[in-house]
Amino acid sequence: MGLIIIAGAIALFVLIFAILGFKIVQQAEVMVIERLGKYSRTLHSGINIIWPIIDKPRDIVWRYVVEGMDEQKHIRFKNKSKIDLRETVYDFPKQNVITKDNVNVQINALLYFQIMDPVKAIYEIENLPDAIEKLTQTTLRNVIGELELDETLSSRDTINTKLRTILDEATNKWGVKVNRVELQDINPPEDIKEAMEKQMRAERDRRAAVLEAEGKKRSKILEAEGFQESEIKKAEGEKQSEILKAEGQANARIKIAEAEAEAIKLVTNAVDSTNGDPINYLIATKYIETLQEMVSGQDSKTIYMPFEATGVLSSLGGIKEMLKE
Repeated sequence: MGLIIIAGAIALFVLIFAILGFKIVQQAEVMVIERLGKYSRTLHSGINIIWPIIDKPRDIVWRYVVEGMDEQKHIRFKNKSKIDLRETVYDFPKQNVITKDNVNVQINALLYFQIMDPVKAIYEIENLPDAIEKLTQTTLRNVIGELELDETLSSRDTINTKLRTILDEATNKWGVKVNRVELQDINPPEDIKEAMEKQMRAERDRRAAVLEAEGKKRSKILEAEGFQESEIKKAEGEKQSEILKAEGQANARIKIAEAEAEAIKLVTNAVDSTNGDPINYLIATKYIETLQEMVSGQDSKTIYMPFEATGVLSSLGGIKEMLKE
């Protein structure tokens, strides 16, 4: 019986020893093993075997958030034997930061980081989450302290990039890579908010007045340009009309002159054939036409007597003789 009890105890010890020697590590997690208090190796995902008692996983401090009854977030820390290699996000509580122009603002930041070297994350820093949080807060104060309030509100991307660069360089020796830093909220004091709102309203009113004035100015300019163009077109039209009218009158006078020349030519030929004087004939014809124009529309009792009646009578006599022949 004694041997059976001893054998059973040995078998139980071996079973417990074997169970304790099996370590299952999940995907994207690692486990740091110490042998007799000294770093031995790092276990990766899958089934791993260690020597119990002499091999022991080293714990790492991890950070998590607990929602309180007063709707406030409370930060808690706990020890974990497995190190998560996935990207982790830390939502830091709001903190007061003073800008370059002495304005106290509240800023809430988000930090995305990833453990790249688990050994450094354990042995190079005592409390990694707390160290990252404090480093982020102090770096944020330094960066915001170099900017004025307007620059802080309008340069979030610049601040995020600068914070990420500084934090990534500082946490490199801890085996951590900072991927992103985001500023969630930037809350200036209430009196500053009211002053900014008044300033924005005044700026909007000024822009509206400027746009309205520019619109009226543009309208006046377009109206003046339209009137000027209209007058130019009108003057060009009148000029072209006068030119065409003058050309028409010139052509008409040319045609009349050509017709008169042809008529004089015919009269001259006819008078020459009868041995008459064509000049007297033409003068007499014009004289008679002039008399007709003078007496047209006048009182029938008015009598016009030419000054050189004898010349007219001789001209009429010439016309009479030419008609008889």
